[in-house]
Amino acid sequence: MAKNSFSGVFPPSICAGGALVTVLAAYNGFTSLRSMTFQNCTTLEHIDFTENKIVADLMACFGKPPEQLRGLTVSNNHLYGTLLTDDGEVFLCNSTRLSLLDLSNNALNGDLSNSKCLWNMRHLEFMDLSSNSLSGVVPFLATPNRNLQSLHLANNHFSGAFPLVLKKSKKLITLDLGGNNFSGGIPSWISKSLPDLRFLLLSSNMFDGIIPSQILQFRQLQLLDLSKNKFTGRIPSNFGNFTGMIQEQKNGNSTYCYLPAEQLRIVLKNEGYLYNFTISFIVGMDLSSNFLSQEIPKGLTSLVGLRYLNLSRNHLSGGIPGDVGNLALLESLDLSENQLSGEIPPSLADLKALGTLNLSTNGLSGRIPTGSQLQTFPDPSIYSNNPGLCGFPLQDCVNPSASNQNDMKQDEDMETLWLYCFVVAGVIFGFWLYWGMLFCKETWRHVFYQYVDSMQDKVITKKIAAYRASKLRHE
Repeated sequence: MAKNSFSGVFPPSICAGGALVTVLAAYNGFTSLRSMTFQNCTTLEHIDFTENKIVADLMACFGKPPEQLRGLTVSNNHLYGTLLTDDGEVFLCNSTRLSLLDLSNNALNGDLSNSKCLWNMRHLEFMDLSSNSLSGVVPFLATPNRNLQSLHLANNHFSGAFPLVLKKSKKLITLDLGGNNFSGGIPSWISKSLPDLRFLLLSSNMFDGIIPSQILQFRQLQLLDLSKNKFTGRIPSNFGNFTGMIQEQKNGNSTYCYLPAEQLRIVLKNEGYLYNFTISFIVGMDLSSNFLSQEIPKGLTSLVGLRYLNLSRNHLSGGIPGDVGNLALLESLDLSENQLSGEIPPSLADLKALGTLNLSTNGLSGRIPTGSQLQTFPDPSIYSNNPGLCGFPLQDCVNPSASNQNDMKQDEDMETLWLYCFVVAGVIFGFWLYWGMLFCKETWRHVFYQYVDSMQDKVITKKIAAYRASKLRHE
């Protein structure tokens, strides 16, 4: 029945025909389920109503699921109410064979602090309760589920420390706790207890402290999201040792068979992107919106399998690593709103796969590198608030030597101009001073005229004497 255009009320007599094993009604337009529709489906093992329009109370529809139920998927509907029965346990406690549970993207609520069976269902491999209004502290259990491979609790109201119940979940591959109220530090046991972890998402919580060095012991980790927390200190210098990020991830070389309902939401360019069937290709690191400081470790550039890297909105200083061009697969790079300085490394222009770039609000300077890929970013805002930057798409850079020559020529021209001005001013001043004094003082005027007459007499006398002497010599 999946992927059709069925609508209205789901047939309540679905189990009347005999030994029904699977109900696959995903991606339709069903709006309602009659109360206890599946109560008499004693052989039913799988129920899937993903992405319908069902508006109903969860307990009224599925309050008494079959004991042999293995999979319940009702994500992306409008289910409301609680998961808890009158005794405070979840309604699925009798379904001991359950391996797949997906109640995500509904309007469910309730405090799960006292629920024990939810966390120790020994066959449960996949659980997604994300995007509801669930709350409480994840309890510690002496006998937790050891087969859990994927746990999604994102976008709820869970609180408390990092769930200690996961310490025995050695098969865990995906852990998404983002968008809750978890607090405290990342426990030191995490890498030893979760050796196969590939996807760790802790964003938008209140985790604090330094990033523990033990996190570097993850051999398979290919996605790390610690964004929007309160982590402090420096990024560990050996952050380039994540084996799962050093090599390109290909669908064929993965030893993990991703469950059908597995999906992750990644924030790129301030937008969320949902990955499901392409989850094996996700390789990225997001440490944005924390209080991390000091330099970007050069070891990060050895993670050549990275497809996105976000270190924005921290207090990072120093320069951008010069060999950033080694990240040949990088599609998104965000280093904005830090205190980075120096020039942009020329190797940045070598990132042929780069589709998103943001270096704004730093202290970068110099010419923006030129290259075929960087020329595809015409938006000047990705370099904004870096007063020392120039070049495309910002204003053109001025040649330093030409600038010096122009400055020298301008200085010489100014000196010549000032010289002329002083000479002209001196002549004018002397002229008026001389003639002003001469004509304003009568006695000086008479003396001047007498001096001129005497000088004239002397000149004439000398001329006559010279003429007579010359004439005598010729005679």
